[in-house]
Amino acid sequence: MSSPSSEALSQCHDAIMLSAMTFPEQFRVKPERSTIPGTASSSSSSSFPTLLQCTLAGAIGGVVGDTSMHSLDTVKTRQQAAPHIAKYRNTLNAYLTILKEEGFARGLYSGYSAAMMGSLPSSAVFFFAYESVKRVAIEDFGFNDTASYLGAGFVGDLVSSVFYVPSEVLKTRLQLQGRYNNPYYNSGYNYRGLFDAANTIVRTEGWKTLFFGYRATLFRDLPFSALQFTFYENFRNWAFTLSARKKNDDPLPTSLEMLTGAAAGGLSGILTTPCDVVKTRMQTQNVSSGNVLLKSNSLIKNLLTIYKSQGVAGLFNGVGPRFVWTSAQSSIMLLLYQLCLRTLSSDDITFE
Repeated sequence: MSSPSSEALSQCHDAIMLSAMTFPEQFRVKPERSTIPGTASSSSSSSFPTLLQCTLAGAIGGVVGDTSMHSLDTVKTRQQAAPHIAKYRNTLNAYLTILKEEGFARGLYSGYSAAMMGSLPSSAVFFFAYESVKRVAIEDFGFNDTASYLGAGFVGDLVSSVFYVPSEVLKTRLQLQGRYNNPYYNSGYNYRGLFDAANTIVRTEGWKTLFFGYRATLFRDLPFSALQFTFYENFRNWAFTLSARKKNDDPLPTSLEMLTGAAAGGLSGILTTPCDVVKTRMQTQNVSSGNVLLKSNSLIKNLLTIYKSQGVAGLFNGVGPRFVWTSAQSSIMLLLYQLCLRTLSSDDITFE
């Protein structure tokens, strides 16, 4: 599937604005209570993080979070794409097996360069779009906070998907392959590296292959991001209340910042695992994979195909490492996001 055109994104923006103006009254709140949770209120805009600061903080948090948890993502990819391989069924055993047989850089961190190629721009764009939509929804239209988080997460991921989906195809194939000329596992792919993978795919399969599974990826990531940030914002609000701290004046302790991020990411990761299985299978499947091929573009039909051949367990292949990965990655990313925001918003650093 090809990437969204600028005209499509423009139509999406117009639809969002039209929906905002006609949003049901029950999701609106009175303007006088309109504030952005986690930041300063509109009456104290001097300490309000700018969109540039949010973008920079999000980019740093996203890259560090993805880097720290890439090895577990590799294990999850192997489990989902090769559920018939016994040595990959147990998460810890799979991790140690890949490390022993293929090494750290070429095994557990295979596909890392492709991941970073998408992580930096997509993280920056996501946080810019998320904060923009959230502020407009709450401040300008007076929407309910939770509805605003949900919509902002949805829109942020939709816009950033243009950057991360092509890299996702390259990343998952390289993770599944592992080291070049891998004697321990035949994935059906054998690329020398990132550029060889990109050139080979475009030359032999066409550039549209880089967007293969685009719809499945959106079906996984749009609800994941929407749920993750809805959970996160609400969990963080509860943390302020339970710790008797004033938002914008008393920062949460590091332990609570990490806990709220981990809970939001882990819960969202579990709920969207079936969609992740479909996405991984669609982007990595080939005749030598040993799995029933997913031939439909319909998410529902593909979910049913997996269920009929492998049952409920098949739909949740890799849920263990996905839970650990999304929990830890979310915790690290959102902790760094808050820490970077505090640093960038301090009087020592200014943006003219």
